[in-house]
Formats: sequence, C-alpha cells, structure tokens
Amino acid sequence: MTYAQDQTAPDDGPDAGSSDATPPRRGLGCLLEIVETLVLTLVIYLLIHNFIAQPFEVEQDSMVPTIVENEYVLIDKLTPRFNDYRRGDIIVFQPPPGYEQGGVPFIKRVIGLPGDTVALDNGRVYVTPPGSSRTQLEEDYVVRDAGGRVQPTQPRDAEGTTQWTVPDGHYFVMGDNRPQSQDSRFFGPIERDLIVGRAWVRYFPLDRIGFMDRPDYPGLPSGTDDEAARPPLPVALLASP
Repeated sequence: MTYAQDQTAPDDGPDAGSSDATPPRRGLGCLLEIVETLVLTLVIYLLIHNFIAQPFEVEQDSMVPTIVENEYVLIDKLTPRFNDYRRGDIIVFQPPPGYEQGGVPFIKRVIGLPGDTVALDNGRVYVTPPGSSRTQLEEDYVVRDAGGRVQPTQPRDAEGTTQWTVPDGHYFVMGDNRPQSQDSRFFGPIERDLIVGRAWVRYFPLDRIGFMDRPDYPGLPSGTDDEAARPPLPVALLASP
C-alpha cells in the first residue's frame, strides 16, 4: 500500500526552521554584553572620579600667574588620604557658606597649617608654627606688578584683619593673585572637609602641561609632621575621564 506525502510536513530535515530562532538569541547576548560593558565603565569612572582623580577647569583668576583661567588641572584625591595637605599645596575646595559663586569650587594655595599663626605685616606674610619662631614666607609665585615686583599681601576683609590662628582640622589658604583673590583673608581658615583634593598636574593647554610643584619655605616645616614629599600618582591617570 502506498501513502500520499503529507503536504504540510517540512521537507528540509529535522533542523528546518531552527535558523530563524538563532539570530534573536545571539542579538540578546550582544545587547547584554554591551550593557555589562557600559555598567562596568560607569563603575570604574565613578570610582576614579570620587576616590582617585578628577579633572577640573579653572574658572577664576585668583591663582595667576601660576594657573590662569580656562586651564585644566587634575585633582589628586587619593594621596591626601595617606599624606595630608602640606604648606604650599594648591588645593581645590568648596567655598565656605556665604561665599559660594554659583557652585564653582575655589582653587588656592595652602599657607597655614593647623596650629599655625598667620600674620600680614607691611605687605609680607609671616607664619608661626606651634612651638617655633615667626618666619617670613618667600613667595616668588605671587603675581608681580608692571615693574616686576611681587605684589604686597594686604588684608581683604572689612575689618582689616592681619592675624589668624588656624584651628585643628583647618587650613589657611590664599590665591597667588593676592590683589584679586577671595580667600582666607575674607572667610578665615577653611575646614578640611571642604577640600576636594590637591591640584596635581596641569594637562591643558598642551603648551603648559606640567606638575604643580610645591615650593620650599626655608625655616618652616612643609607639613604638621614634616613628612617626606607625597608620592606621585601613576601617569596612567592622566588618561582618566
């Protein structure tokens, strides 16, 4: 006996039709890989940005001539966790309450450490660390006048304050552009919790790339414990977002 072939049965073998289901599964796998990569990239970026290094565009002229407006620096957030801020460091910090400028952080230089007494006398800056004698700061980085002379450092608040004692957990900061800088001469020493990090390297513009060197102050310790200079960050961080 013979049978007529079932016209509805597939004639391409047992695997017929399976090729139509494969592309969706393969596409879903690719989509998951892309999502995983994006999530991992975001996590790495947030870790670097919050705990290691952060790019910062300077939007003020208070650090002229050392750093000028529209230059970019990389903020070191890592080493201050192990090696505290030191005299001469350039730091980025959130302004104290009442001195905010549209949410823009400030960038200044550390002049007084916890326990120091900072005094202005005849346009010069003097620092007296705890248990030490008063010492004049040599500040070649301060902006100069048309004749090439370092501009004097004058009081900036309404009261004409000329002396401050830096409390524990605070730092006295000033900009290198002393006639224009809004700094601790206005608002006093700043709390450490306001500090974002220390400016580590300028990476733009390209013709001004360089590290933010800390100056020496003869006769004064650079830090509260006079530690060795901070270790450099890995150069690879220059490529961080």
